[in-house]
Amino acid sequence: MQRVTAVKRVFSWLSCNQYQYLTSPGHLPTINNCSSQRSFSFASRVMSYQAVERGRLNTTDYRVFITDGEGKPVSPFHDIPLYSNPETKECNMVVEIPRWTNHKMEICKEEPLNPIKQDVKKGKIRFVKNCFPHHGYIWNYGALPQTWEDVEHEEPSTGTKGDNDPLDVCEIGQKVHKRGNIDDVEKHMPGFIKATREWFTIYKIPDGKPSNKFAFNGEAKNRDFALRVLDETHGQWQKLVGDGVSNRGDLCCKNAAAVGPAESLPDDVDLWHYIPPSAL
Repeated sequence: MQRVTAVKRVFSWLSCNQYQYLTSPGHLPTINNCSSQRSFSFASRVMSYQAVERGRLNTTDYRVFITDGEGKPVSPFHDIPLYSNPETKECNMVVEIPRWTNHKMEICKEEPLNPIKQDVKKGKIRFVKNCFPHHGYIWNYGALPQTWEDVEHEEPSTGTKGDNDPLDVCEIGQKVHKRGNIDDVEKHMPGFIKATREWFTIYKIPDGKPSNKFAFNGEAKNRDFALRVLDETHGQWQKLVGDGVSNRGDLCCKNAAAVGPAESLPDDVDLWHYIPPSAL
């Protein structure tokens, strides 16, 4: 899925056999407790990775760093390959926000090694609101490594420019590493595309913002369209980290404290927000 402006989005579905993951904080069952730190291990066809927490969850100092199979720190933005299988176009995905959670986590583009951290606004960590009947994020949400939306590149199909982030992606399987043909979403998961469109339409309304609008009238684009966007943003990333011709701004392209108990969640994280039709 490509964000085209703050209020316009494009739905594009990848027909991938399998997504490979890393995941931010420990909301999934694949957790290994290792004395003073928790680590999460995931394997791809090429190599395995670990995600290691630092700082305290629910605070501004919390970070998730990534290491490779040899324990060497790597960047989830720059060092993890886009494709786990280039021939079949199977992609690696960095899961920033596990399904059903509210923490607005993201790859930090500005810090060395680009750890995953919680988004901060006006000094406070951010959580997505629960817009009834949805709770948190309704898919595993994250980014495709080695992609970047160039702020100076205008997307021909929408007439809008990039948002300076890696390409957004939603993993819609029933569990981690679920196999499935995304072209058949409506057949096997009737109503899910509609729910996804609704989620992105209303999720900012509880924060006092208008409903989002979509390119292509909200139509879900096919696999070929998604792969074209993938190749395009991978090319933009190559220019970003290669000869430096792209405008890097504050982005860090260079290829910590002990973990402690999580802080308490804000009282309103689990509240439902009911969206009136007049807000759409």
